[in-house]
Amino acid sequence: MKAAVFHGQYRISLDEVPDPVIESPTDAIVDIEYAGVCGSDLWTYRGEGFPAPHRIGHEFVGVVSRIGSDVHDVAVGDWVIVPFRFSDGTCRFCKAGLETSCIHGGFWGRGGTDGGQGEHARVPFADGTLVKALPDGGRPAESDIPGLLALTDVFTTGYHAAVSAGVRTGSTVIVVGDGAVGLSAIAAAKLLGAARVINAGSRHADRNALARAFGADDTVDSRGEDAVRAIAALTGGIMADVVIECVGSAQSFETAVRLCSPGGTVGYVGLPHGVALDMATLFPRNITIAGGISPAHHYMRSLIPAVLEHAIDPGRVFTRTYGLDGIAQAYADMDARTVIKPLIKVSHGR
Repeated sequence: MKAAVFHGQYRISLDEVPDPVIESPTDAIVDIEYAGVCGSDLWTYRGEGFPAPHRIGHEFVGVVSRIGSDVHDVAVGDWVIVPFRFSDGTCRFCKAGLETSCIHGGFWGRGGTDGGQGEHARVPFADGTLVKALPDGGRPAESDIPGLLALTDVFTTGYHAAVSAGVRTGSTVIVVGDGAVGLSAIAAAKLLGAARVINAGSRHADRNALARAFGADDTVDSRGEDAVRAIAALTGGIMADVVIECVGSAQSFETAVRLCSPGGTVGYVGLPHGVALDMATLFPRNITIAGGISPAHHYMRSLIPAVLEHAIDPGRVFTRTYGLDGIAQAYADMDARTVIKPLIKVSHGR
């Protein structure tokens, strides 16, 4: 089979790799139909992540083609959504809704597991990991698939930020970041009842347009000190009790804290790079920092109906479609910010 492999800084190729096999009775094999390229994949692509060579990709959906003898919740032929981390579904963290801390879980493409940007993948702990889009395991409408794929990571990550930050009906929310996660956080904040959402950080017209389509009431095309001044003018200097940080850089985190009102909360999901919290700033202003890696599996079942009933359309973050043989170009385009998020369509001849 063919799969994307990271070979070092800015080097992704489609390689021939061994077909997956059932290794444990709790395994399933998924024939991948669609995959995404994530912003966290770019850190690896740029040489700041997991060392080469290794399989890559952790956002994918597809059809179950084989199951182990101890798999009971999914069957061959079921169309499934695959969270960005696999989990056993039975440990105390899974039962608490924190599947990303599963004692026996792990990430795709690490420790000998398959990556999600390929033709097939072995899924450990299939019952604890895989989520059927429809109760009968049927295939959803083609037009709904990008939105369901977004639930594997990007939208549930933005949603986790909004939940962690305490978005509620009537909230004013500032979202820092113009990538797919930041855009998802805007839609998530509106879904949770935010009355006003301000998006900070984009100098790109297409991203500002999508931010507004997702519900942003104001967009600020500046960063750092300029963004702080612009948002102070928009809010009369009050800023917001709820700020969502979706980048993970030192500058974006510092900006998020400065935009937060005393007693407010910064919900963060940006993968931290070089971030150092200044407790002397947080302490006198009683600012809460909450968030971290999103337990996507925990949110999926409640969000699937919102996608299928078209209450949200998170699939709009995928702004260009590539075949699997175009995976290297997809990474290059996302890195160059000429696309917001690539959608990878995997052909199985059906």
